[in-house]
Amino acid sequence: MVEIKELTVGEKVSLRTSSKTWEGIVLESYDPEIVLLKLSSGYNIGIREREILEAKVLEKQTSTEKKKIEQVINKKLPNIAMIITGGTISSRLDPKSGAVISTDAEEIINMAPEIKAIANISKIEKPFMKFSENMGPKDWKKLAETCETLLDDETISGVIITHGTDTLHFTASALSFMLGKLNKPVALTYSQRSIDRGSTDASLNLICAAKYAVSDIAEVALVGHKDLNDEYCLAMPATKVRKMHTSRRDAFQIINSEPLAEISKTEFKILREFNARDNSRKIKADIKFESKIALVKITPGQDPKILDFLASEGYKGIILELFGLGQAPAQDSENNWLPTIKKTVEKGILVCGAPQTISGRLNPNVYSTGRDLQKTGLIFLEDMLPETAFTKMGWVLGHSSWVKEKKVQEKMLENFFGEFNKKISL
Repeated sequence: MVEIKELTVGEKVSLRTSSKTWEGIVLESYDPEIVLLKLSSGYNIGIREREILEAKVLEKQTSTEKKKIEQVINKKLPNIAMIITGGTISSRLDPKSGAVISTDAEEIINMAPEIKAIANISKIEKPFMKFSENMGPKDWKKLAETCETLLDDETISGVIITHGTDTLHFTASALSFMLGKLNKPVALTYSQRSIDRGSTDASLNLICAAKYAVSDIAEVALVGHKDLNDEYCLAMPATKVRKMHTSRRDAFQIINSEPLAEISKTEFKILREFNARDNSRKIKADIKFESKIALVKITPGQDPKILDFLASEGYKGIILELFGLGQAPAQDSENNWLPTIKKTVEKGILVCGAPQTISGRLNPNVYSTGRDLQKTGLIFLEDMLPETAFTKMGWVLGHSSWVKEKKVQEKMLENFFGEFNKKISL
């Protein structure tokens, strides 16, 4: 038995109470009568000292000293670059506070030593360190500029971007538009569990992202787990992927499209046509972006005055998530959206519709409401994902020449990077 006062922050312990035995890592507690534990589930629990009948130390506090990675360059392997932006894949547990804190590039690379047999990580960039919920268009621009420099470096074969999961699909689609037709691969990857946890999904994702970065597929792709097993990843087209689960390792799913490749530690299987690598070509990032845009999910009976508010605030474009095949509250509703949408369009504001159902395609010609919506000037974006529609609208409206020449509607309907899929098999 161990005295409670002898427990040290960072130790893994077993605490027995009258009702249960708890195992976890001791955290710093600001209440002297409470022992705070980080459980293997990731949750914290506080146990009153007087309720603890027995305490055992299972593992002593591990040293937090970081091991320096010796960068050994294998001249037979290609070089790749890594851009680190933050998020869970760049985080670890602080044993004192129980919070997740930022880690460094060495710890991330250590998670996947197999990469050393795939490529040399010859350059590491940290343009910023943010959790993805705090990212926005300014960060997408910075990422695009960083990618441009690395992709135009003749010594670099491809780029890996590590990123938080919450808004990763927004960043992926934004980079597709900003980077244009690529010369080399760009892989965005993530983890749902921090790299210091035994259940982390970072290792396989990083290995597969490295294999994608040296492949012949010169497209922006989100690389992540295919399913709950720790065996395969998919290279998912950046404009057709969405976060569909809060915590599963296969949180990202392809919508209305198919993967570019299936990747494992031993295999790389290309599954569809792709834009091929061309190392001799240079790219130029197109980072024009209009930030005064909005994504609005229409709900039953909702008042359309939100459009009046956005117009009064100087918004230039609005994506509406429409019901079903492309409906909104109309004549028989207590709040008819059609007149307000028409008025908004007449003010010169770009208004587009995307499917609220996510999967499938809008077809305004099936029901009368859809046909009436077309008369308002709203543009139906077929099977484009709402998040992709949002980033595309900002990018399109950022081009003042397209706005001046009244080409924004045409550009929203142009299929730049697979955001439209004319054939949906699902």
